[in-house]
Amino acid sequence: MTMDLSNLEIITESDLAEAVGEGFTEIQVSEHVLLTLSACEYVHNHSIILSRRDAGARADFALRAEIIQAGRKLWERHYVDGSGGNISARLSNQRVICTPSFCCKGDLTMSDFAVVDMDGIQTEGEKPRSSEILLHLAVYQAVPQAHAVIHCHPPHALAYALTGTLPQGGMVPEHEVFIGDVALAPYETPGTPEFARSVLPYVHGRNMILLQNHGIVCWADTVTHAEWMVEVFDTYCRTLILAARLDADLVPIPEPKIAELRHLRNKLGLPPV
Repeated sequence: MTMDLSNLEIITESDLAEAVGEGFTEIQVSEHVLLTLSACEYVHNHSIILSRRDAGARADFALRAEIIQAGRKLWERHYVDGSGGNISARLSNQRVICTPSFCCKGDLTMSDFAVVDMDGIQTEGEKPRSSEILLHLAVYQAVPQAHAVIHCHPPHALAYALTGTLPQGGMVPEHEVFIGDVALAPYETPGTPEFARSVLPYVHGRNMILLQNHGIVCWADTVTHAEWMVEVFDTYCRTLILAARLDADLVPIPEPKIAELRHLRNKLGLPPV
């Protein structure tokens, strides 16, 4: 059943809860509707379909809601600050939706996004696309399996990037399964073609790259899963930093058990390491 709320310019959680209470699972909305943050979470948690005219529009709206939620989580966890960081997702083989330039990721709305082609030319959206979209496009072009990309500045991972070192592997199961091998890309000025190309030697067989003096870029099959990877990696880096303060040697996972974790990683369809 579909409820028509296309007359509303702003949709709140209570609007959606009322529709669900009446048995509606699909909501028809206007092209430039704004959803409150709580409404975006309600859409995600209750599997509500937001539609305009066609399936492409529904996919567009679903991705916007998912990116808004991921942006809020990144901001709440201090993985981005100010207008830093950017998130994107494939709409098709030739179109990518992304966060805009100069916008806090904790304050995103449904009308904020830009759509670009694979050359980085903006084709939709009133706000300018992210200044670092070329980095995302380089990943998409090199890794066909990537459907979402996040670039951000989680502080514990960035601490390693400032020293030009990689965190020691083989210490925590979640890191081995979901992150695996991590590479360090040399510093290049953000937003430039050189910056985008700097990651290309390291993208294959990985889903996470540490960017010298800058932050991280990671990719996954969904925006939500990419955001999880940010959480897992920064928590891992923080844990190693804390462990280094203890007067004891680190004890790695035995190599045969690492092989078991790699097997599990492969079963989940993650890049082999």
